[in-house]
Amino acid sequence: MEFFHPPKPITIFSSISILLLLIFLLLSQNYNFKFHTPLNSTHLHREFPPISDQFRALHFPQTAPSRVKLRKVRKTRLSREEKLELGLAQARASIRKAANDSNLSTSSIDYIPSSSVYHNPRAFYQSYVEMEKRFKVYVYPEGELPITHAGPCKNIYTIEGRFIHEMEDGGNGFRTVDPSRAHVLFMPFSVAWMVKYLYKDGSYDQTPLRMFVSDYVEVVSKKYPFWNKTNGADHFILACHDWGPIATEGNRFLYNTSIRVLCNANSSEGFNPQKDVSLPEIHLYDGEISPKLLSASNSHHHRPHLAFFAGGLHGPIRPILLNHWKNRTHTNIHVYEYLPKQLDYYDEMLQSRFCLCPSGYEVASPRIVEAIYAECVPVIISERYVLPFSDVLRWEGFSIEVSVSEIPRLEEILMGVSEERYEKLIQGLRTVRKHFVLNRPAKRFDAFHMILHSVWLRRLNVKLA
Repeated sequence: MEFFHPPKPITIFSSISILLLLIFLLLSQNYNFKFHTPLNSTHLHREFPPISDQFRALHFPQTAPSRVKLRKVRKTRLSREEKLELGLAQARASIRKAANDSNLSTSSIDYIPSSSVYHNPRAFYQSYVEMEKRFKVYVYPEGELPITHAGPCKNIYTIEGRFIHEMEDGGNGFRTVDPSRAHVLFMPFSVAWMVKYLYKDGSYDQTPLRMFVSDYVEVVSKKYPFWNKTNGADHFILACHDWGPIATEGNRFLYNTSIRVLCNANSSEGFNPQKDVSLPEIHLYDGEISPKLLSASNSHHHRPHLAFFAGGLHGPIRPILLNHWKNRTHTNIHVYEYLPKQLDYYDEMLQSRFCLCPSGYEVASPRIVEAIYAECVPVIISERYVLPFSDVLRWEGFSIEVSVSEIPRLEEILMGVSEERYEKLIQGLRTVRKHFVLNRPAKRFDAFHMILHSVWLRRLNVKLA
């Protein structure tokens, strides 16, 4: 038998409960309209938790930033080192993209994107642009004149002084006075001036050079934190003197870890092209390019001589060249140990199709750059020489390399160069010439910028700990 139970009368207490329930539901609905982040399925299928820090962070935007704002907060919390590395990573990605983009074109009026003289013209151009946009160099102020903050600005070691002066006073936009914002740090001493002021002539004692470098590194490593952080991996020096590599032996980390920009770029004597930079040897007698060489353009059609060289018995290669070709009258290869007084060195270059550039005691030769200026195709005769800017330039597009064993066959090799290939080599010389010119002030794509770009490439390949 079922019993019927009539409903209980609504009391004042139950009415108050209903009213409170309605208020609660109304407030809950209002909060839902204030949500700044949409609820997902997880939110919809769970019971409301008690009000906690987690709940407030999720449902009250005034106490918790959105996801976008959180990302911005994280970005501002990056250290300067992290920001530098992030910028380098972005530069690498941009260069890789350019390297693989066959439709990319350059709008630069001072750059010719030629695949005959550049390994990858698009990658080089993009890398150069990234360098202009990002690269910063700190120059250590330590040291006194004349050995630091100065160098020779004419004669065979011209480039030492010219680079230091351009880096410190050129107003090129790369220098920063804040070392924590720098990608690399430059130690501005001149090895040429060390030899002049510290070396005792005729002693053959190179110890003073090593000691100076050792003392300089010790000073900057004690005063600043940057050397010790990386063991000098983000530091560089520049030296064109033959004894530049010997001077860097003053500190083992400078020798083995730092970026050494050297004219004496001999891979059999410790030069490491993965981290070191080959520096072109530019011989400017009075600090400027000879006016004769400036008039070289379009003169290659009127060159009666096949090849030319003049130079003394200097090193192991030149004696072989001179013994085989000096004073030979039945050939159009003009080789002299001492240039006759009635002849002019630059005139002979301008009248020759090819200029022979054998190494002396060291691998570098200023004749290479002189030949480029004269539009006389350089014939490079060397061993273990890492050519300048070879990570960017295809030297076979504007020069010829001949091994020492091929010296007796020089005439045969040069006569075998077709007129079509010769014209391409001349065009290549005209394309790359600006990369070997020292301007005052520096100009885009000139020697100063190409040296700095080589340092930039080494820094791109180093991710600092």
